[in-house]
Amino acid sequence: MPSTYILLLIISLAAVWIYWQNSQDIFVIVALAGLGCFIWGFYLAPWMVQLLIVVLLLGIQKLYLRDIQSCK
Repeated sequence: MPSTYILLLIISLAAVWIYWQNSQDIFVIVALAGLGCFIWGFYLAPWMVQLLIVVLLLGIQKLYLRDIQSCK
């Protein structure tokens, strides 16, 4: 089962890498592949990993919002 998580992570990271290396023409395909693999991997992950991902996303959001407010 952990190989599934690693495979989905590799596919989503590869989609991001391909997007950065190519022109903007394939944005929709790469974005859907990366997002689909991330959501699928999140769904299959154990609840502790899901909790860690949610906490990290909330932490990043707070840092980002604080950074925007300091620019005003």
